[in-house]
Amino acid sequence: MRSAAEVWEGDQEVGFGPRLLAQASLPYRNPGTEKRVWGRRNGDLLLTISPGMTINERGEEESIGFPFGTMPRLIMTLLATEAVRTQSPEITFGSLTEFMASMGLAATGGKNGSLTRMREQGHRLFNANITVEYKGDSNRRVGAKLSVASAYNLWCGSEPENGQAALFSSMVRLSPEFFEEVTKHPVPVDLNAIKALGGSALRLDIYTWLTYRMFTVSRPTTVPWDSLMVQFGSTADITDRRRRHQFRNDFMKALKQVLIVYPQANVDVTDAGVRLSPGLPHVAISQGFRALAVESQAS
Repeated sequence: MRSAAEVWEGDQEVGFGPRLLAQASLPYRNPGTEKRVWGRRNGDLLLTISPGMTINERGEEESIGFPFGTMPRLIMTLLATEAVRTQSPEITFGSLTEFMASMGLAATGGKNGSLTRMREQGHRLFNANITVEYKGDSNRRVGAKLSVASAYNLWCGSEPENGQAALFSSMVRLSPEFFEEVTKHPVPVDLNAIKALGGSALRLDIYTWLTYRMFTVSRPTTVPWDSLMVQFGSTADITDRRRRHQFRNDFMKALKQVLIVYPQANVDVTDAGVRLSPGLPHVAISQGFRALAVESQAS
């Protein structure tokens, strides 16, 4: 079978996102250092993340922290794109500044600068332990561990000026499980849309989710607000009327912004939830890739 990078049609800046980000989301905010596991549910799928651990200078066990916010999502999308394009689990690129520029981000220094956050979130993401479980069959246990990287070497310094760029390159070796997942079940996305929406993790999640669902929806389907809140918000907030109202407002605002860059999505907001109808995918694809997308959703 041809690689996914060879079957799309059109002149967009086409990339690929992990199917995982279309089915469940990473944390939007820092869950904190006291929390040992964080989870998100979408129907029968349960995603859990445990932070990597290290030993501090005092010899004490210390959490590296959970990946959260926009940076891990952008990192995973770019890694998935390169994995599909090159069909190699070893992704090589320049410094983090160059990496960020490819995603339309300005690299700023300082304690709260974007470069610092990218470096920190990459470290958290590559050390996190991710588990996916499917709980739809009471007679069967189905799950997988899906660490993003098996090795990484990130160059965080300034750009070289002596022509020895190769000595200052960065490398991420994807884990066999993550590489297989993103190359067998990639979700085509428009990288220009990713860049435009990159200031909000919720917008990125809604965009990736819509591109995934528009590949496979065959009849009008309403996703209830409670289901959306579990997938994109918090299960604990469902019983809180004020938080339910706030989530709905936040979701509709983010969806409206997503539809500016993805107007082809056939979506209606109703009192019952978000109604999805058959429409055009954001990335023009061949029938062969559509068959792959249907197979991916079924698996």
